[in-house]
Amino acid sequence: MTIAFLFILLFVLMLIGVPVAISLGLSSALTIMFFSPDSPRSLVIKMFETSEHTTLLAIPFFLIAGAFMTTGGVARRLIDFANTCVGHVRGGLAIGAVLACMLFAALSGSSPATVAAVGSIAIAGMVKSGYPKEFGAGIVCNAGTLGILIPPSIVMVVYAAATEQSVGKMFIAGIVPGLLLGVALMIAIYIVARIKKFPAQPRATFKEWIISFRRAVWGLLLMVIILGGIYSGMYTPTEAAAVAAVYSALVALFIYKDMGIRDFPKVMLESGKMTVMLMFIIANAMLFAHVLTTEQIPQAIASWVTAQGLSPWMFLVIVNIVLLIAGSFMEPSAVIMILAPIFFPIAMELGIDPIHLGIIMVVNMEIGLITPPVGLNLFVTSAVTGMPITRTIKAAMPWLLILLFFLILITYIPSISLGLPNLLNAK
Repeated sequence: MTIAFLFILLFVLMLIGVPVAISLGLSSALTIMFFSPDSPRSLVIKMFETSEHTTLLAIPFFLIAGAFMTTGGVARRLIDFANTCVGHVRGGLAIGAVLACMLFAALSGSSPATVAAVGSIAIAGMVKSGYPKEFGAGIVCNAGTLGILIPPSIVMVVYAAATEQSVGKMFIAGIVPGLLLGVALMIAIYIVARIKKFPAQPRATFKEWIISFRRAVWGLLLMVIILGGIYSGMYTPTEAAAVAAVYSALVALFIYKDMGIRDFPKVMLESGKMTVMLMFIIANAMLFAHVLTTEQIPQAIASWVTAQGLSPWMFLVIVNIVLLIAGSFMEPSAVIMILAPIFFPIAMELGIDPIHLGIIMVVNMEIGLITPPVGLNLFVTSAVTGMPITRTIKAAMPWLLILLFFLILITYIPSISLGLPNLLNAK
């Protein structure tokens, strides 16, 4: 009865247009009031405890770093460097856009930020060189999802906080899948470009490559600072995020000088708005997870699943179906906070590695970012290109098949996710 009331109320509130965060908090509060001996005051305490979760402190810092990198011209230099590397290949500008998304993903931790930063420059460049606008939009919309798969990733931080797993190990587990998906998109672009005879740029000279590398090096160094510092044990992921925020501000203001001191308050304000929005969703999702835990709902579901005799592969099919549906209607962090506490104990019961489960959830959230009606990347791409949302969806859909095939590989070949963490004996 409690389970039915909680979830039915949640979905009813969302269907009538109540914001996701408020739906989560209100359904949690009413469930506690009607079905639990706990005081509603416990929800207030839980909400304040959310702000004390040190792992989640990485989120505002990564958002600040991404904002400075986007505003400070780093994305443009990364795109130039990527085009210098692969622009001479048939379809090279589109392949360069994917490479730029991969590089920017390793700086920002956010998928919409990656689409906005790379798409605003790369798509215009492709159109100018003779590529159809729909082709460029579809590529960047899908490649932008690498923002939450290639570390650092805000969604990985949220999963680690929800399941008390190692953020560093999640980051390491995302490297190989992120590179694999990026390469898969590049290969698909090359095949399409050969068939449709898309143009190739003149091969860059070694001198031109060196010049583009020198211009992009300060952005590339941030990857070394973030990931190198975490994996060497120099600092925690949260501390790495703080270092990244300071470093990106210094690069944008004093090295590249693409923005002035007057722009600093505006960037901080925009980052603050994003942080408040995201943390409000997470705080209310934490309340929802608290109700689930208090009422022993995950344990009850785990016992039921175990009693049904489901094998791990059958359970993972269910996980993917549920996540694909939820990701189409909700923001990724909210989906992770709601469903991770439910799936986690079942996965442990069935012997599924929690890091593997985390990567599966992240890849599902990637797909959710490009599926209507609430795919954030679709709306960002539409805003960047000026295309109607219907045309943007049509442009993104063919490339979605690659992500769906990739999801199957990630789900049933755990070594793709776990090989590198096990090799490095990551903790």
